Amino acid sequence: MPIYHCTKRLTVPSLLILASMIIACSEPPPPLSETVRAIRTVTVSEPASGKMRRFSGIVEAATTSSISFEVPGNVQEVKVDVGDSVSRGQVLARLDESRFQLNLDAANATVGRAEAELADARREWNRLRLVVEQSPGLISEQALDQAKTNYETARKNLGYNSSRLNLAKRDLERTVLRAPFDAVIASRQVDAFQEVNRGQKLFDLHVEDAMEAAISIPESEIKRVYLGLPGEVRFPAFPGQIHQAVVTEVSRSAGAANAFPIRLTIVAENSRIRPGLTAEVTLILGGENEETAYLIPIGALVPRGSEAEGYVYVFDDATSTVKMTAIEHGSIRDNNIVVNSGLTAGDIVATAGVSFLRDGQQVRLMGQ
Repeated sequence: MPIYHCTKRLTVPSLLILASMIIACSEPPPPLSETVRAIRTVTVSEPASGKMRRFSGIVEAATTSSISFEVPGNVQEVKVDVGDSVSRGQVLARLDESRFQLNLDAANATVGRAEAELADARREWNRLRLVVEQSPGLISEQALDQAKTNYETARKNLGYNSSRLNLAKRDLERTVLRAPFDAVIASRQVDAFQEVNRGQKLFDLHVEDAMEAAISIPESEIKRVYLGLPGEVRFPAFPGQIHQAVVTEVSRSAGAANAFPIRLTIVAENSRIRPGLTAEVTLILGGENEETAYLIPIGALVPRGSEAEGYVYVFDDATSTVKMTAIEHGSIRDNNIVVNSGLTAGDIVATAGVSFLRDGQQVRLMGQ
């Protein structure tokens, strides 16, 4: 059987394609891109210079008011109860107004009589003056003076009774007790059909979102406390929550056990913070010559030679990298370490996985 040979000639384009494939296969693969590590951070802000002290206290409303009726009477109606939110001008309670209405009616009648007496006295005085002008000597000077005196007396009497009428109107208006400002009813000491006196305390009101922590400072520490001193407030009722506060009142005289009462205004508004809650206040009581130090989580520290030295990784927002920064540190407080130098307020410090970081490494903040 004859053998046939089939020969296929490669064209120039085919040779070029084949050569490019061979070259491509011989090139090394591109390097894998480095994974950008996400880091957990904390912003340096909590001062640690001085002596950290904790004080127990109680929450009080920053704005409070005890209100009462300005007139005595029998309470006809009480329209609010403890815990109710009220608006300025809202009616809280009413007195029986019948006696006050009678006083107003009587004052109106008295003013009416006084107006009539004044009109009569004015007419008589004018009549006598006209007679004197037309017929001098017909009316004695004494009679004319008496007519003028009667007119002045009637005028003053009308003024006096008009004032009594205004007082009766005011007393009637005061039989309605209204809220002086937007507030919450903190306590109530009155019921319907109860007889109350003028000025007797009936309700305690407080502004809902303005709260303070009231504590007492020993006499040995009061010289280190000043207006504007920042603090932190914790509530046993809400574990894990920390609220910033500022000292806004320092008493000049000592109270019980030679302790000085002070008050801190709680910065954040929180409807769960109510008067009467137990508060634990932390203050940094520093001396005049002490340098500022800061607290950071102990997990942020990378140790080095000395026990008082170490490194932390500070995040640079402009380059999204971390920089290994040398610090000097001191004591440990509640899983935090006191940094005496190397950091400033506002620095962003990595707090976890620092052993896997290196100087200049590109990272991203966790959650971004």
